[in-house]
Amino acid sequence: MRKPCCDKEGTNKGAWSKQEDQKLVDYIKAHGEGCWRFLPKAAGLHRCGKSCRLRWINYLRPDIKRGNFEQDEEDLIIKLHALLGNRWSLIAGRLPGRTDNEVKNYWNTHIKRKLIKMGIDPNNHKLNQFPPRPQPQNVSSSPTSKNIDACKQKVVSSGENDGVSDATSSLEEDEKSSFPNLNLDLTIAIPSPPSKNIVEEMTRINTEFIVRSKVLENEPTLLLFR
Repeated sequence: MRKPCCDKEGTNKGAWSKQEDQKLVDYIKAHGEGCWRFLPKAAGLHRCGKSCRLRWINYLRPDIKRGNFEQDEEDLIIKLHALLGNRWSLIAGRLPGRTDNEVKNYWNTHIKRKLIKMGIDPNNHKLNQFPPRPQPQNVSSSPTSKNIDACKQKVVSSGENDGVSDATSSLEEDEKSSFPNLNLDLTIAIPSPPSKNIVEEMTRINTEFIVRSKVLENEPTLLLFR
């Protein structure tokens, strides 16, 4: 089991005070960083050695670069992450004035989201086979008569008299375009009389039938016997 860096009893925890920061800065300027395990006791600080190291590296170093990351720094972080992965201390070593904690936070809050929006996997820096689909826009359905009446009522009740006529006319045009007038009236009418040609043809057929029937009546019938 790994031995703890220092005795936790009697050490201060929480935010650092200005007096503690000044003691740490003065000691490192005079003696250098040295061994962080014994530095707190030598500097007169009731702090853990790990807490002193992180306070110095992330906040009190004189060469720390403050402010937003520039575009060339962002490009370098992406290239180094593709080669080194999440080894933030090595990546921060290539960026003068930047700490590993600062680089890690900037990656998780900005660069990682930016790569995902571009369709790039932030873990292996390769294009995704299935990029994120764009969200479909809401397509408004055709207006019904109830919606049109409600819109007309809202326009009238809003008190904008100048735009009432234009709004109502546009709504009526939309209603006509979406619901065309269909003639669905069903009427029952008396059938029209037959034409003259049909009457003459029927008369001729009836006359021929009568003549043939009379001829057949006048003909003698033949009786056949065995």
